[in-house]
Amino acid sequence: MRVVVVGSGIVGAAAGYELTRAGVDVVLVDSCAEGRATSAGAGIICPWSSQVDDPDWYRFAVAGAEHYPELLAALAADGETEFGYRRVGSLRLVTEAEADDALRRVAARAAESPMAGEVELIGAERARALFPPLGHDGPAVHIPGAARLDGRLVRDAMLRAAARRGARIVSGAAAIVAEDTVSGVRVDGEFLAADAVIAAAGAWSPRLLEPLGVRVRIAPQRGQIMHLRLPGVDTADWPVVLPRSRHYLLAFDDSRVVVGATREDGTGFDHRVTAAGMAEVLREALSVAPGLADATHVETRIGFRPVGPDIRPMLGTVPQVAGLIVVNGLGASGLTMGPYAGAVAARLARRAAPGIDLSPYDPLR
Repeated sequence: MRVVVVGSGIVGAAAGYELTRAGVDVVLVDSCAEGRATSAGAGIICPWSSQVDDPDWYRFAVAGAEHYPELLAALAADGETEFGYRRVGSLRLVTEAEADDALRRVAARAAESPMAGEVELIGAERARALFPPLGHDGPAVHIPGAARLDGRLVRDAMLRAAARRGARIVSGAAAIVAEDTVSGVRVDGEFLAADAVIAAAGAWSPRLLEPLGVRVRIAPQRGQIMHLRLPGVDTADWPVVLPRSRHYLLAFDDSRVVVGATREDGTGFDHRVTAAGMAEVLREALSVAPGLADATHVETRIGFRPVGPDIRPMLGTVPQVAGLIVVNGLGASGLTMGPYAGAVAARLARRAAPGIDLSPYDPLR
């Protein structure tokens, strides 16, 4: 059996890797367009404190978080161990008035997910000890099981492991060839025969699928995310900080603090760092962590999140084109859900049970 995966962000890379582990012949195709969401994403794994109330979204997000230990163990067995993954915990910042309700909500969720750890409410002094630049003077919900990772490194590790298992990686613009059933993918004149095709092209999926008469309601949402450095400061164990806004802060091993991000609709694929975007990110970050004021600006990354008609992922087969699997619409949760979504898509391509009820995630809704 051969499966062609179109798109090699974290979702496509995961699908390809899982398929090679199952002994499937795999070709991964990517256009290498600027602004792939995986390359810019922050890498926060903490669904338990999310403000999203949709139970189907939450079920998928927790499954995504809980998939990581299995994935990392498999990658380690394949010789891949460097991807910036660490369970550093998180701080959900709240006011005194919100504290009890926030703690009850998060603790109830964490009780059903052992990976989250023992949730507790901590005071401002302890929160600042954990994340020294903080200026927050109220309580915080501490979730010890939250993790952070570098999406680029995880993606690249899966691609290398898949290649060692025989996957072929092709760069170029893909066109799916199908009538009632997929027969393959054409890439710059080369035809790649396939028994199934996984469309994991993120925000670029509409242009990939429209020639087949398949319409997916996906639009690009630009996110600008800033990387700062605190020279000489050990940031390796700092927790993820989740303010009351939709912004965030997280740290990595190299004295680096990542702050973001904008959520800009209607930009198309305009791959630019803007003055307004940088101002928003810095304003939000410094209002929460004024101790970052003297940090060095390292870079600003841009990614186009694939946003669907609602918050839930879009994943499943396409009735009018046999052998076509669509996985998309992860929005701002791509690094939380991506490897799990890719693994489920891989099962569908092999005609195996997906392991989750996919009816809430219809890709054509």
